[in-house]
Amino acid sequence: MTTAGRPPARPAPASAPEPDPTADQATKDAMSNATTVSPAHSASTASTLITNIAALVTNDPSLGDNSPLGLIQDAAVVIEGDRVVWTGDQSKAPATDNRVDAGGRAVIPGFVDSHSHLVFAGDRTQEFNARMSGRGYTAGGIRTTVAATRAASDEELERNLTRYLAEALRQGTTTFETKSGYGLTVQDEARALRIAAAHTDEVTYLGAHIVSPDYAEDPASYVALVTGEMLDACAPYARWIDVFCEKGAFDGDQARTILTAGKAKGLHPRVHANQLTYGPGVQLAVELDAASADHCTHLTDADVDALANGDTVATLLPGAEFSTRAQWPNARRLLDAGATVALSTDCNPGSSFTSSVPFCIALAVRDMGMTPDEALWSATAGGAAALRRDDIGRLTPGARADLLLLDAPSHVHLAYRPGVPLVSEVWRRGVREV
Repeated sequence: MTTAGRPPARPAPASAPEPDPTADQATKDAMSNATTVSPAHSASTASTLITNIAALVTNDPSLGDNSPLGLIQDAAVVIEGDRVVWTGDQSKAPATDNRVDAGGRAVIPGFVDSHSHLVFAGDRTQEFNARMSGRGYTAGGIRTTVAATRAASDEELERNLTRYLAEALRQGTTTFETKSGYGLTVQDEARALRIAAAHTDEVTYLGAHIVSPDYAEDPASYVALVTGEMLDACAPYARWIDVFCEKGAFDGDQARTILTAGKAKGLHPRVHANQLTYGPGVQLAVELDAASADHCTHLTDADVDALANGDTVATLLPGAEFSTRAQWPNARRLLDAGATVALSTDCNPGSSFTSSVPFCIALAVRDMGMTPDEALWSATAGGAAALRRDDIGRLTPGARADLLLLDAPSHVHLAYRPGVPLVSEVWRRGVREV
């Protein structure tokens, strides 16, 4: 069982990159509100102290105010190489080679966007306009993007991907997962994953987004393709396998067949579950030990209990509800039951065309019953849990040095000042990139 406070570390699937040993073997020395670790880097690696931090979110409840955020006031962070090696009270910071003044800003972990669909071409402006004029959202609109994606060159797809990655980075996303799912042929799904894999380790095979238009009259043959030739071509590029388990896409039996085949190839499951209607997606996700059940809008009490008592993270995607005027997921219900919750953008051209995690945080606080603390945790440590990672989403010794400086004295401003570009600096792997 996991909680919304801090999930336990989980083993990565076999296809995941080897974790840095400092993430698991760091030696913590309690020193007031400070921790330190001997860096696993050469003596010539320069160290950098970021000091004059008004409030530091560590996501370690043993630190600072002992809340799930592990909030330290008047804090400092030391980075060496691509890792955090010390956090604590700035008056106790060790000597370093370099020094950066945070200017009284808040510092938080980089956002972990654990659900996006960024390898595509075209947009669906006309569909969005029609929906805002009264037409409902269905899964069928995906076919429009499939046609545009198939027609695009590799160069066009990669250019589009890197554009949205740069956009997300400016807004504080330092780790992202992305999926295929807009090709739906062996060649197009494999090339989407190959392009994505050049930019992230968190790549998901989603040949089961919808039944390909080419197989509209024979969905069983498409399931056979997804679990056979297409899976063989795509598995080398992916860590995860996903399925849209929903009316208009794949039913529970089809989803089970697809996810089981992926597991046999070394891919770990994720599930688009219970977005548009009640259905079997959440229960199937927990049964198959999926890392996440994503959307989770329509849940029975049994679904909530399953998530609260399993290791599957409930990933909520408020951008989708905003863009489709749909019912909001009830985050409060999940959190009160003890489920682990992540927040992500679901960035895609049809139902959630936003790359802004801060925007999703504001929506979650305003419309989904989350507190500002819970929303931030879910967008950082929660996203890491949904990727079964313990080296990101936190700022403690041994963690990757992915951090954000906010143009505000507190993380609460992310929800308090919605729509304001508060991310003033982005550090990824110990290097300032924005």
